[in-house]
Amino acid sequence: MAMPERNVVEAINNALTEEMERDPRVMLLGLDVGRLGGVFRTTSGLIEKYGASRVVDTPLAEASIIGASLGLAVSGMVPVAEIQFLGFTAQAFHQIGPQLGKYRHRSRGRYHAQVTIRAPFGGGIRSPEFHSDAVEAQFVQSPGIKVVMPSNPYDAKGMLLEAIRDPDPVLFCEPDRLYRLYRMEVPDGDYTVPFGKAVVAREGKDVTLVAWSAAVELCQRAAAKLAEEDIEASIVDLRTLVPLDVETLVNAVAATGRCVIVHEAPLSAGFGAEVAATLAEEAFYDLDAPIARVASWDIPFPPASMEHWYLPSVDRVVEAAKRTAAA
Repeated sequence: MAMPERNVVEAINNALTEEMERDPRVMLLGLDVGRLGGVFRTTSGLIEKYGASRVVDTPLAEASIIGASLGLAVSGMVPVAEIQFLGFTAQAFHQIGPQLGKYRHRSRGRYHAQVTIRAPFGGGIRSPEFHSDAVEAQFVQSPGIKVVMPSNPYDAKGMLLEAIRDPDPVLFCEPDRLYRLYRMEVPDGDYTVPFGKAVVAREGKDVTLVAWSAAVELCQRAAAKLAEEDIEASIVDLRTLVPLDVETLVNAVAATGRCVIVHEAPLSAGFGAEVAATLAEEAFYDLDAPIARVASWDIPFPPASMEHWYLPSVDRVVEAAKRTAAA
């Protein structure tokens, strides 16, 4: 029997449907998650299936969404909160980091904050200001928050199920550019993708590209172009930033001796800097060339007509990889 094929939107909707069916404590809340089915339709049909008491439309108030989620979790529910875009988490940062992330610690383990925060992000869809910002590194600096970055439909379902069941808070960042870009086999039924397990998405002997979320698909296109010039690129999909799979990262970079890190966030203090520092500590003697980074520029996200200039591109990744491979 053929396995169903799903895009990222369908995989997320399938995961939410199955988990709400499995566990009556699971509920959704956020702006437009109910009657509209989410701005990208990831929650489409769920209010009709599970009712307005488990799929709750909230006001446009991100701090209240996260604060309410913490209260629900302490009361025994398993909330899945949607912040309409990751850039909007600025309005809720004091609830996510100082409150949600620290609650189990400050209660000396008496209470778990079993909250999943879903948030699409990233460029390539020509959205207005604040909608495309890639600010994942800010939450790596918030101890107690797991930061999850799926790059494909299979991982999106399996990692969302893992996130909802995790007893601690999880920030689940969804690559909106990939929402409907392609389909792949995603099984019905229960499976999870564990956190802290990176994957080598492509094998190559000349240079290692390290990426997460939509940047993995970008690296796949860059690797195909590099192959035309007889440069074989390996691709590491980190999958989660917290926890970080240092072993897979180090082994993949050591195998080629060369590394290019690719991400959509601005260059300065992006998570690529942490990856580079980790490699400098753990794989220094295996490196045959300086580590390169390809990222967005250190400016506010530009108007939609200019985002192609701002974001990492295939050409920029290819040029960085060629310089690194030749060093």
